[in-house]
Formats: sequence, C-alpha cells, structure tokens
Amino acid sequence: MDDRKTSAKSPETVCEQTEWLVAVRDRRDKKAFARLYDHFVPRLKGMLMRSGMPGAAAEDVVQDVMLTIWHKAHLYDESRARASAWIYRIARNRQIDVIRRRPRPVPDEMVAEAETRETPEADAVVGLEQEAMQLRQALETLPEAQRDIIERAYVGELTQAEIREATGLALGTIKSRIRLALEKLRHELKDLREE
Repeated sequence: MDDRKTSAKSPETVCEQTEWLVAVRDRRDKKAFARLYDHFVPRLKGMLMRSGMPGAAAEDVVQDVMLTIWHKAHLYDESRARASAWIYRIARNRQIDVIRRRPRPVPDEMVAEAETRETPEADAVVGLEQEAMQLRQALETLPEAQRDIIERAYVGELTQAEIREATGLALGTIKSRIRLALEKLRHELKDLREE
C-alpha cells in the first residue's frame, strides 16, 4: 500500500482525483468517494446530456457509473491512467450500453411512418442517411487514436480541456490529432462536398 504512495511519480503528476480514487481503492475511504462524487457527477451528467441523452437518463447513467466506481475501485491502476480517464471511460461504456439497449422500431411502425412522410422530406432523409453512412465509413479509416479524439470532440461534444482531463493526453497532442483527423476526413469526404 505504501509502495504506491512512494512511487516515482512526483506530486505534480498525481492529481487530487487520482489520490481520492486510490484512497477509495485502498481504504474504502468514504470521504474520498464523496469528493469524487461531488467532482464528477455534474461533469459526467453534462457530458452525457451534451451527447443527446435526456437529463433523467443521464442522471441514471451517472448514478450507475458512481456505483461502479465504488464497487470496482480495486481494479483501478494509477500507473496506467488518471482517475478522470478511468471514470470517463466507464461513463462512455455505460452510455454505449444504453444506446444499444434502446428499442428498435418494429417494421409496421416503420412502414406507417414512411407512408405519412411527404416525398421531398423522405428524399432529404435518404440523402442525410447516405451522408451519415459516408461519414461513418470515413471515420473508420482514421487511426483509432484520432477517431477516439474526434468522437469525444464532436459526438461527445467535449471541449479540448475535458478531453485532456478524460484521457490524460497533452493539449498539443489532442489538437494535433484533431487537425490530422479533420484533414483526413476532408480528403475522404471531398466527393460529398462537390455534389
């Protein structure tokens, strides 16, 4: 236990949130957990709501994330990631789980909906769906590190500072990955712009 505290990390490299999570992991420290809770709950809820999740659903996911942190703190390794990165990863995985569990419309509902649409609106929807498919395909061509940053910035609507907090990456690295990814996406989607 003391070995972790006397590791080669300097005080500047260990943030408060990491210290709190280590205290929860090592001593089941309820005060440290309360600090983690107060710090991360509003940030996680904001991230989830910015990505399109309704407030009540975001609150449910955040509560689940905090419960997971309490129960799985023993799995946290501060030498591999900052607390914020570990916690945001849990939240992102929960968000993906919620999206996957959403009920899909049954075919009858889809047919009835299609019949009530006007043709111009249906054409616009088809066009948007095709563009979205092309964008998804273009995103798949990006290296994983760049795709992750782009998804956090544009799908998750995180600021560069929030991405830095979540990933532990330097701000310059984040900016560079965004720039390189956007250049590659522009190249991949050039046909889409010319139409």
